[in-house]
Amino acid sequence: MEWIIFVPAAALAVAGGVGVIAARQPVHSAIALLVVLAALAVTYLLLTAQFIAVLQVIIYAGAIVVLFLFVIMLLHARSGEGPIEKLPRQRVAAAVFAALFLAALIAGSVAATGPLALAPEGFGTAQQVGEVLFVTYLLPFELASVILMVGIIAAVVLVKRVPPARGEGR
Repeated sequence: MEWIIFVPAAALAVAGGVGVIAARQPVHSAIALLVVLAALAVTYLLLTAQFIAVLQVIIYAGAIVVLFLFVIMLLHARSGEGPIEKLPRQRVAAAVFAALFLAALIAGSVAATGPLALAPEGFGTAQQVGEVLFVTYLLPFELASVILMVGIIAAVVLVKRVPPARGEGR
């Protein structure tokens, strides 16, 4: 029964991954990354890891993607490029996709009658995640924070090195 939710979530994750790579606009890549992260949160919910799913949405889909978008918009504003063109019939496409998503959510919730997956007791709880994160995977956790900090510093350095747009003085 969990296949009803897993297959669309997996398809969305793959489509979002392709979108991250294939998008010409960096903002579109960030939105595709948001789709991938949301699909990953759904798969965590299928594993009854509610805490990890919430962290996925709050930390990655919320904070990290917003940080990426902030840097993209900051670089875009400094480069002097014009505004991004809107897609034709964008609102109609958004309404169709929202209706399809709502229909999938309703169909999945109606079809789900019991637990969707068997997981060990305590899987995905705050205590279990904390123990694994700060005992077993402490070094990779700290390395990830260093990598994120280097990315933020690199974005700031790139912004400071961008020359002013034509006709703009300092």
